[in-house]
Order: sequence, then structure tokens, then C-alpha cells
Amino acid sequence: MHFNVTEHPTARWTGQQIIEAFPWDTVPKYLLRDRDAIYGNQFQKRVQSMGIGEVLSAPRSPWQNAFVERIIGSIRRDCLDHVVVLNDRHLKRILTSYSNYYHRWRTHMSLGRDSPESRPVQSPALGKIVQLPEVGGLHHHYERLAA
Repeated sequence: MHFNVTEHPTARWTGQQIIEAFPWDTVPKYLLRDRDAIYGNQFQKRVQSMGIGEVLSAPRSPWQNAFVERIIGSIRRDCLDHVVVLNDRHLKRILTSYSNYYHRWRTHMSLGRDSPESRPVQSPALGKIVQLPEVGGLHHHYERLAA
């Protein structure tokens, strides 16, 4: 997973992000994207040179990219609706923290209430349960700590 933040995205900036998101040994076969003007000639040439086929969604059809819409909704509901973002560095720090929380601690119903990075069930013998803050205290995770 890769994300970055800028106030004024351009086709050149977006083209650089696609390179950073997919090192040469992990390039996907297809890229599903919308028709935003940010995906201009420089971006399209970059994607072509990487051997990625572009698939365009229909205009005004967010349902055609449900996975992206779902994660954007989760980021908004779980994080950004509760934070006042001060600047681009602050936003990147918040998103990095949320990404770590999302993959290590946030439970997902589709994963049997586990997180994407599975964790072992801790034995009661390990000690009492303590609450540890995540995303600047916006969320928490719980662990057993030895006395």
C-alpha cells in the first residue's frame, strides 16, 4: 500500500507515485482508474512504460471501484471526520498512523474479526489487559502485559 499527500497534484506527480507504489517486481497487470484530468499524458506514458494496462471506469460511477470507495469511506469515518488537519505533513502523519492501525489492530468482519496482519490470541496467564492508544488516541488496541 502506498499513499502520499500534496496540495496540488499534477500528472507528473501522480506518475511518480505510481512508480513508488509499484517497484518493478510487483507491477500489477491492470490499473482501474477514474477519468480525472490528473491522469494526463505524463501519467499514461509512465503506466504504459511499466507494462500496466489501464481500465477506465465510466463517468460518475464510483460503484465500479468499490474497493477504493470502501477504504476511502473507512478512512473518513474512522479517522478524518474526527480530526482537524493542519497541513500536508500533519495529514501524512495521520494517514500513516491510521494505516498502521488499520492493518495491525482494526478488526474486519470479512477476516473473522481479525486484522489483515493476524495476531495470536493472548493467554490470560500473560497478565492484565491494558489499553494502548493508536492514531493519536482516536482509537485504541488492547493487549495483555505481564506484571
